[in-house]
Amino acid sequence: MAEYHLNGPLTDADVEQLNVGDIVYISGEVFTCRSRLQKYVFDEKNTLPFSTEGRNILIHNGPIIIKENGKWKLVSFMPTSSIRFEKWGAKSVDQWTLKMIVGKTTMGTETAEMMKAKKCVHVSPRSVSPNLWIDSIEVQDVHLYDELGRIEAAWFFRVKDLGPFIVDIDTKGQNLFDRMDETIAKKKEQALRDLGIDPDYQFTKLY
Repeated sequence: MAEYHLNGPLTDADVEQLNVGDIVYISGEVFTCRSRLQKYVFDEKNTLPFSTEGRNILIHNGPIIIKENGKWKLVSFMPTSSIRFEKWGAKSVDQWTLKMIVGKTTMGTETAEMMKAKKCVHVSPRSVSPNLWIDSIEVQDVHLYDELGRIEAAWFFRVKDLGPFIVDIDTKGQNLFDRMDETIAKKKEQALRDLGIDPDYQFTKLY
């Protein structure tokens, strides 16, 4: 496991050196999205109103931001679960020329295959520290605020050493969570044997 401090916009070389399990901190310009932005672009066929050239790090996030003295103020920030957006994952990597997606959990096979083809990675927060990150984030701008609302809008941030994140999908198609699932399944089998529990047992249904 290695540790990297990367500056955006990211290059192929930046992400190709990463392997699942590596720790990453990111600096540079990023943007956010949740389901509504992806639906707006990919399902409803609207044009993304900004260029992702030079801003190829996407954070799956709906930040809490207020306006104070005429300026945007970040109140709380935490990436949300990326697997919720698997429907649009491959399209966002391809059409938005992404090099990194930041989000909790991981993504599915289709997105991982596109990441391998386009040289992109997925990273997940190593710890839950939403308010410890605020000092590392500067709010720059917002797009589609009126159309999508404050949480679902595309926010532009400048970040400095934001992290730590752990690489869970790399450009080789490896998935850290798949490996963990395999390890857990093996240990579960051994635990059931040690406890004398039938491996075909079913959980009690309360309802």
